[in-house]
Amino acid sequence: MERVVDPLAKKPSVLRTQSETIGFVIMVAALAIAPFVTYPLFLMQAMCFALFACAFNLLIGYVGLLSFGHALYFGWASYLSAYSAKAWGFPPELAILTGTATAAICGLVAGSLAIRRQGIYFAMITLALAQMMYFFALQAKFTGGEDGIQAVPRGHLFGIFDLKNEMTMYAVVLVIFLAGFLFIYRIIHSPFGEVLKAIRENEARTRAIGYPVERYKIVAVMLSGLFAGLAGVLYAIQNEFAAPDFVYFITSGDTVIFNVMGGIGTLVGPIVGAGFFQLIRELLSRLFGDQFPYLIPLGVIFIVMIIFLPQGLLGFARRWLNR
Repeated sequence: MERVVDPLAKKPSVLRTQSETIGFVIMVAALAIAPFVTYPLFLMQAMCFALFACAFNLLIGYVGLLSFGHALYFGWASYLSAYSAKAWGFPPELAILTGTATAAICGLVAGSLAIRRQGIYFAMITLALAQMMYFFALQAKFTGGEDGIQAVPRGHLFGIFDLKNEMTMYAVVLVIFLAGFLFIYRIIHSPFGEVLKAIRENEARTRAIGYPVERYKIVAVMLSGLFAGLAGVLYAIQNEFAAPDFVYFITSGDTVIFNVMGGIGTLVGPIVGAGFFQLIRELLSRLFGDQFPYLIPLGVIFIVMIIFLPQGLLGFARRWLNR
């Protein structure tokens, strides 16, 4: 018999357990120390992809909806934030809001269309929408075509903080990443999140109880798109460009890999998976350079993890600690 989460059950509070609190503190401390040990740019990119992975996990891990088109939100948020900053002269805070709002609107539209079908059909609809917008990005004039939008100014946040300074930019990315992480945590452990889990476990029964399942799904897709867009905005601003690759299906595939490596349906798993993937890719690219495609050994590592660590790195760590 399927277990159905009771949406009316008592909800946990934010960081309600001691282990979660300790884990969060360790993560904050590690990210605060890390820029003095390694390159801040690498860490900022890792945090952007980690937030992107968390956004995807909100949909697949807690609603059970597999999206192959999450690059749509990541890429178009980066485009609109970059264009508004460069062409319209928006300050960073308004550019961030513009890109994030764009992603939320895209999520609302895509969700309204895609939730009409389930399973692989939902995934195919999201993929088709993302590919349509990818080819539109290649043809549109304001996107810069294949060259993308280059030389995006970082500007001064609130007119005070100069984002051209790497440490200042790192601090801003860190604060936004942590805020997004806590926001997603609160969503998951809210009454709304409990209904999402109930839909994942038994959609028919949740609908029979009286919950408007379609509305919850649309809002979930919109929120997932919003956080994916926020990650794209940060990525575009820190790298000072937005490119068609951000909307390409390979970017959507990356976030699937992040979640599988870290552990789908866990809060920290996507962050672990994204960080591990970025670290391995960086090491392999430096080791092999242009002489050998580093994606081949990376693919081998991924296959081995799928076979021997089906629950991801976080699941393996939990089993090891329980022993």
